[in-house]
Amino acid sequence: MSATTTPRPAAKDRPAVRTRPSALASVGGQNLSLIGALAAVLALFGILNDNYLSVSNMQVIAEAATITGLLAVVQTVVIICGGLDISVGSQAGVASVVSAMAFTSTGANPFAGMAAAIAVGLLIGTLNGLVIVYGRVNPTIATLAGLAAYKGLAQLLSDGRAQGYVLNDDIFVFLGRGKIAGLPVMVWILILTALAAHLLLKYTDIGRNLYAIGGNDTAARLAGININKYLIAVYALIGTVAAVAGILLTARTGSGQPTSGSEGLELKAITAAALGGAALKGGKGGIGGTLLAVALLGCLENGLTVQGINAFWQNVAQGTLLVVAVVIQQRRNGERAVGLPG
Repeated sequence: MSATTTPRPAAKDRPAVRTRPSALASVGGQNLSLIGALAAVLALFGILNDNYLSVSNMQVIAEAATITGLLAVVQTVVIICGGLDISVGSQAGVASVVSAMAFTSTGANPFAGMAAAIAVGLLIGTLNGLVIVYGRVNPTIATLAGLAAYKGLAQLLSDGRAQGYVLNDDIFVFLGRGKIAGLPVMVWILILTALAAHLLLKYTDIGRNLYAIGGNDTAARLAGININKYLIAVYALIGTVAAVAGILLTARTGSGQPTSGSEGLELKAITAAALGGAALKGGKGGIGGTLLAVALLGCLENGLTVQGINAFWQNVAQGTLLVVAVVIQQRRNGERAVGLPG
């Protein structure tokens, strides 16, 4: 009797073979674009200036980008859950002033200065969340009001001038100018903050709930997620991290800065988050892309400065990059242009 063979299924009937994602796919198209843009900026300014790629200048870039990076990381978190905070720069300014004033008034106690700043940051952030949740105010409007109010508060507390002097204190000097394993302490603080945010978003129920709230708040509410609690907690987190950024601003400049060191930080933070892939409608984003965008903005800003280009062009570049990021998001999501037929 001849042996029988089992017929092979047709190609269309065969089960799909799962393949492991390639390294490039795991990085993501958004991040690959940022890496390419960062490499281009480094190459361009490296050609134009021999000292641009030096270790000392890279350290300057890293230190300057740290404060923006901290605010961009928490801005990414709040954007993912469908919110926005335009007041982060002003919050950092208030915290900077409070840290220096508390340091001076307590007989040069650095821990009292830091604790006072963090307490104020937590209070301000929680206040923003309460206004948004229970006042039913749009986050953009609420934090736009906060941008003006907290800037005014910082100026009232300081009489519009830099406050205190902290460079005679070892703790503040260590925070602003110290190094661990060759990296500035400020950079380590950013790395640890970014790592904590990444782990929170990717590997915890809290992170999954934040994505769910930003993706579809109605479905999230029906799933039993307490949206109000999450929103208040996220804005409280922003205030706390903004306070840390304000403390680092004080440590880096040597005094409390009401506006000069904190003005414009909100635009940088939002631009970095959007460039990094955080969808401004919520539900999408990641910390890795945000950090790449922070590095890109820092290298671009430093390159323009090194080349002696008018600092006002930096604002033009940031605004342009923000528009480009939003346009790319709109195209990727397949949304039609406003006012044009579908």
